Amino acid sequence: MIGLITFLLVLIVTGLFLGIFRKEAYRDSNTGRVKPKSIGRLITAVGIAFIVALINPINVERIDAGHVGIKVSNVGDNRGVGRTEYVTGWVFYNSWISRIYEFPIHQQHIDYEEADIVTRGGFRATIKPSFNYSINAGNVADMFQNLRVGVKEMEQGWLKNAIVGSVNDVANRYTVDSIFNHREEFESAIIKECNKRVSQWFNVSQLRTNIVPPKEISESIVAKTRAIQEVQVAENQRQVAVADAERKIAQARGDSAKSVIEAAGRAEAIKKEQLSLTPLYIEYIKIQKWNGEVPSTIAGSNSGFLIQPGQKN
Repeated sequence: MIGLITFLLVLIVTGLFLGIFRKEAYRDSNTGRVKPKSIGRLITAVGIAFIVALINPINVERIDAGHVGIKVSNVGDNRGVGRTEYVTGWVFYNSWISRIYEFPIHQQHIDYEEADIVTRGGFRATIKPSFNYSINAGNVADMFQNLRVGVKEMEQGWLKNAIVGSVNDVANRYTVDSIFNHREEFESAIIKECNKRVSQWFNVSQLRTNIVPPKEISESIVAKTRAIQEVQVAENQRQVAVADAERKIAQARGDSAKSVIEAAGRAEAIKKEQLSLTPLYIEYIKIQKWNGEVPSTIAGSNSGFLIQPGQKN
């Protein structure tokens, strides 16, 4: 669009200068024929307009919502240092002497490729960090004057070095197994360290290291974890056994107490029965149990009476 406008403007200016818009410029008033010079001037004007439009330095860009734009000077000794200015909306500028940079200020997500880090004790591990970041809108010009790059170059350069460096420095404080046993604490420490380094221009959040230990370390961690689990299982079994033994002891004590109480009850009952067995009461029991029949044989204790085999009464 800018090129078309430039072409038309240059064509008009050149045409006015060459006089090709006058009526008498094309036809001879006497013969009515088209003047060759007029055709040549028209072609010249179109050619000049086309060349100027082709090399036109005037550009236009639109700064999108959620972004901050800065206009940077490409000429002079400082080349943008101290001469950046914030721009919004549609921006017309001369591309020969200026350049527009656009920075998003909403949350951006980045996934970096794998990298090696060294943990405490000298063990190596592999990370593939992913995180969100946002640019502090009020410090965009200062950030550019210091970093001198656009968004993509900044993500793969300065910011990447800050993130990987923070991961390395924090990892040096943790042993390998401690990292995996305290992953949340480890990554929170990295976020804190990152923001300490980049907070002037950025805010880092939701960082995940996706750390992977070497194979031999993984096997060691698995073995250690399994040993801890086995100890916990044994301890749980011991506690169950102790509880069961205590339950049985309590039950035995209860059974013993019950037996003692029952024995005491029976002894007391017998004692009371003995006290109540008077001669009169015994005779009463005999009468109650007698069926009314008289014994067919009566002999004293000293009678010497014998029943011979085969003898009938």
